[in-house]
Amino acid sequence: MLTTFWSHSQEIYNSCGNAFELCPAITIPINNYNASASVCANCEDDFNYCFDPEATVWFTFTTNDTGGDIQIDLTGITYQSNPGQDQEIQAAILSALAPCDASSFTLVGDCSVSGATNLTLNAPGLNPNSTYYLVLGGDAAGAGITSAAAWEAELVISGPGIDRPIPVVSIGQSATNACLNDNITFTAGLTDCIDTSAFNWYVNGVLAAITTDPFWISSTFSTGDVIRVETTCYSDCPYLVGIDAQPLNIYSFVVDAGEDLYIESGQSAQLSGWTSGVDLQWSPAFEVSATNVLNPIVSPEETTTFTLKATENGCTQSDQVTVHIITGIEIPNTFSPNGDGVNDTWLIQGLEDYPNNRLSIFTRWGQEVLTLSAYSEKKAWDGRTSAGNLAEGVYFYILEVDAEEPLIFNGTVNVIR
Repeated sequence: MLTTFWSHSQEIYNSCGNAFELCPAITIPINNYNASASVCANCEDDFNYCFDPEATVWFTFTTNDTGGDIQIDLTGITYQSNPGQDQEIQAAILSALAPCDASSFTLVGDCSVSGATNLTLNAPGLNPNSTYYLVLGGDAAGAGITSAAAWEAELVISGPGIDRPIPVVSIGQSATNACLNDNITFTAGLTDCIDTSAFNWYVNGVLAAITTDPFWISSTFSTGDVIRVETTCYSDCPYLVGIDAQPLNIYSFVVDAGEDLYIESGQSAQLSGWTSGVDLQWSPAFEVSATNVLNPIVSPEETTTFTLKATENGCTQSDQVTVHIITGIEIPNTFSPNGDGVNDTWLIQGLEDYPNNRLSIFTRWGQEVLTLSAYSEKKAWDGRTSAGNLAEGVYFYILEVDAEEPLIFNGTVNVIR
């Protein structure tokens, strides 16, 4: 039993209309297993040069701008050996005035019926920029032969009539050593590359960008990154070229402006920066107590983002921190739940923006008398608890507001009846 290697499915090139395109210097595995022949009048297999077509498969190729001789090599031909099966390959190189019309075929190269394991076919002086066919089949002639030869092989086409310059790509880079976040430009240079496609740029093997021009600019690199560019040349029989740039050495150091802060309007906050660099600078400078220290005091009147910038080894990096001003929460220090319809509940303005909150009320001796969650105008305290009305007097409160950073308000409220 014959063991086969991978080859193109017969549905692809069993007919002339689906002939497989041969590209110069590209070796392909082929076979004629289960192939058939179309031998009706003027059909693709209606010819007789040095053989009657049987179990044919079809290939096509186009000569280059100069034309000339071509050579087709079939190597490693292996035949099936079933009882009554022939073991000879058929081969012919043809031109056609009308595609796949046998009445327009002309034999332009070798015609062969051979039982060899390696076979070379030649076609001299082919016209430039012209399409030709290679037809291969399995012979079915001779005493005792009941079925056509079935075979597999490797095929390659070459020669001055089809050869073309091998494209070469080079890559240039504006820097190999750079600072973090610096722009680096990569440029592809092409030689003998016709009909260029788009350029694919890879970082460590992962596609990062596609450009129509032969250059790419980016700043998101790390030490050790390897940039690769790939493109294809020739619209017919595309040829992929690619090359790696030199690994990048990206210098970076620590610059940390600290975690975002949340304060009430009118309060100050201390920034918690850190860096191994020198020449540090906070901005905007007019709201910072000292711009060249790591932990300055800031007193912004509105939510403000501060930038810490530092320099090390000729590189400058920065980080940002935002001080958020919590506005709109107004806590009155008195109310009068006496039923006159005026100021009967303790209304805290601004909590509608912070529904995740918790309010606790205490006596002056520290006894908790009431706890409310999600405090709002609809749940405003009217001076009562489950035990009834609280006595007139001063009470302490703790209001916990869950913003991006938890805030705690505390103070006193005077209940007047």
